[in-house]
This record gives sequence, structure tokens and C-alpha cells, in this order.
Amino acid sequence: MSQHFDAVVIGTGQGGSPLAARLAKSGRRTAVIERYLFGGTCVNVGCTPTKTYVASARAAHVARTAARYGVMIGGDIAIDMARVKARKDEVIGGSRTGIEKWLRGTKNLTVFKGHGRFTGPHALSIEASDGSTQDIDADLIFINTGTRATVPEIDGLEQVPYLTNSTILELTEVPAHLVIVGASYIALEFGQMFRRFGSRVTLLVRGERILTREDEDVARAMQDVFVREGVEFRFGAQIGKVERSAGGVRVFVGDETIDASHLLFATGRTPNTDDLGLAHAGIEVNRHGMIDVDGQLRTGVEGVYALGDVNGRGAFTHTSWNDYEIIASNVLDGESRSVDTRIMAYAVFVDPPFARVGMSEEEVRKDGREALIATMPMTRVGRARERGETDGFMKALVDARTQRFLGAAIYGIEGDEVIHTFIEIMNADAPFVTLQRAMHVHPTVSELVPTLLEGLGPLR
Repeated sequence: MSQHFDAVVIGTGQGGSPLAARLAKSGRRTAVIERYLFGGTCVNVGCTPTKTYVASARAAHVARTAARYGVMIGGDIAIDMARVKARKDEVIGGSRTGIEKWLRGTKNLTVFKGHGRFTGPHALSIEASDGSTQDIDADLIFINTGTRATVPEIDGLEQVPYLTNSTILELTEVPAHLVIVGASYIALEFGQMFRRFGSRVTLLVRGERILTREDEDVARAMQDVFVREGVEFRFGAQIGKVERSAGGVRVFVGDETIDASHLLFATGRTPNTDDLGLAHAGIEVNRHGMIDVDGQLRTGVEGVYALGDVNGRGAFTHTSWNDYEIIASNVLDGESRSVDTRIMAYAVFVDPPFARVGMSEEEVRKDGREALIATMPMTRVGRARERGETDGFMKALVDARTQRFLGAAIYGIEGDEVIHTFIEIMNADAPFVTLQRAMHVHPTVSELVPTLLEGLGPLR
């Protein structure tokens, strides 16, 4: 016999967990289904664990370069990968346990551990790890099943041990030579951190540059930093096949062979929609496997919503959280918020970090509107000079007619924090002079934003 609920949330990621709790606290009889680990990608194999590794890698980098600051450290800097991993496990373990305890302790909320599949538009069957099943149905269903690493089809791969963003976090020894397939955010973060851990790192780039979604000046500046730190790049790299070798794996790239101890694929994400029984609900996916939604995150089936990475409206923890906020406001608070008005912003947590909001320079040029642009090297920023970290630059783009920001990009020290200066102004729909005339604290990176804006001139 099927149990009836007012609402069901499938998945406990960044958007699913708070939504389930809000629904339950509103008085609705709510269920939440988790197939694997509470907290989803961010807590378990995404933001939280990787940023603990970034922190460890930076500590190693700072120690190795301490002499530049007059700090002398005797001997070589060694990495205990098992301790790096243990620290990561402690951090994510606390988060994961806290989320599960919170959900299980929430009144009106039933937690199911198992794999939920649609059997109808508003009906689900939940299969537990022991093979038992439970049928439930609900008036409202919210899909928050996230994504997983994409691994391309390559001749010989089935015979070769390889890594993804998840499994690389289980290593207890530093790879001697890590070959990474990919050239976007995940590939770059892992590439720099493992180089700083002491690995030889080679990135295989299919095209002619990294970060193809970003402006070329950003990509070039970041590549220069990576090369200086010893990361190797192979551009135009098409893998023909792979095979086991005495040292781990041999990768065939054109006429070249690369012997590596470890092979990591950072080639995109695949939505977890292929085993949800969506056809039974009448829900279709697009050619990328994503569930299409409208501005209020509603699918084509009434009462069924999709939030988080699975809806193709953003692939970040903060977009998932914002999805939750939009749904909660509309469903529970009677508002009419829409994801269509969201101004996209994100960061790449390399060192120095890169962050962007709104349109890139390339996108503005393609748009064809009359615009203003300003750039400033980080060498002009006092904080950067004081810290001895002057790589990168700041860039801002403004609509010449409305005087509103079109976008901004920062590749440099504390850029992931400074970008919020632009985010707030753009969401307030205020003219750029509001930011330009504000008094900022000295000595900071943000204080140079008004100086950056003084240099605005026509985009030619």
C-alpha cells in the first residue's frame, strides 16, 4: 500500500535538504529520499573536500616560498597525503552527519534511505539497499538528484584504473605523475593542488586553450601562473587509447605516448536522470540529460519541480541554494520569484582565484551593444604587492547607455570575495557611479575597484 505525503524531495544536496525542512516546518507531511550520502555532491565530493585540499596545497606552497618573505624553513617540505585525506574526511564527516541528524530530527519529515524511481506522475517506488521497496505518492515532488563525473569512451579504458573528482579524494599517496584530461574548473583546481603536493602534472587539453568559456586574457594569465608552477600542458590533445603500464597507465596522444602513475578525468558532468523512471511520470530530458524547467523551476508535469545541477540552470552550490530559495518563496510564501532574473556569478578556486559575474567581454562584443570597459593589473593593488601576490587583473564592463554593469571579472588575490562588490551593485540595479563613489577600507583589494572604474572607456 502506498504512503501519501504532501511533498517529497528526492536528494539531500544543497537545495534539497533545506527545502525538505522548510516544507515540513510549514506543516506539510513531507518525505525526503537519499540514495547514497547525505549532503550531496558539495559536502561529499565537491566544494567542501576539494577546498580542504586547496587549503593543504596552499600551505605547502607558502612553506616552499617562505624564504621570499624572509622566513627560513629548514629541509624539504613533505606531504603526508594520508593526513591530508584524514583532515578532509573529518570535515565532510561532520557536515554529512549533521545534515542527516537535522533531517531525521525535523518534525513532519520522514527520511527514506534508498533509490527513488517514478512509477507515475506523482508516485514513487523506493528501493532500499536490502532490496525491499516502499511505494509512496505526493502532491508535490521536487527532484534534486545532481550530477556525476562524465567519463568519455576511450579504447582500452575498461582495463585501466582511472580517477574522477570523487575517487581522487581517496588517495593516500601523492601521485608521481598525474595526467588530467580536461581544461576547465575541476581540471585546473586539481592540477594546481596536486602540483603543489609534489606530483608531476600534465593537462591534456582538447582545444588550443584552457577555460574556453572565459575571455582569452583570463585563460592566458592563468596558464602562465600554472606553467610557472611547473604544470605541463598538451594542447590539441586527442587520446587514441590507453593501456596499463608498469608505472600505472600509458596514454596515447597522437604520435606521443605519456606514461603516468594516475589518470584523472575532469571532462564534465552527467545528470543523474537516467535511472529515475522519468518516462513513467511523463517528464522528458533534453539532449544533455537535463530536466527542462520554467523560471519557477517547474517541469512539464504539474506539481513536479527540478532544482540544483539537474535542471541545467546552473552547476554550482550557490545556484542550487538559490533554486531552493526561489521554490520556497513561491510555494510557501506566495511570491513569484523567477530564476530567469538571476545574475550568474561563480568562481574558480585556483590560486589566485578567478571570479566572474554577468557577461564576459567576449559575450558583450557578440551582443553588439555600446559598452565601456576598464582593466587594471593586480600590480596596482597595494594589498597584492604587500602580500607578494600580484598575478592577474580586474576587468569591468558597463552599458554605455544605462550606466549599469554588464559584467565583471577578477583574476587575482581575493578575487572570489571582491566579486561580491559587483554582484550586489548589479542586483540592486544601481549605476556604476554608486560603486565608484563609495568609500572603501584601506588597504584592501576592494578599495581599488573605484580606481578601476575611473579608467572606463569605449569598448572598441
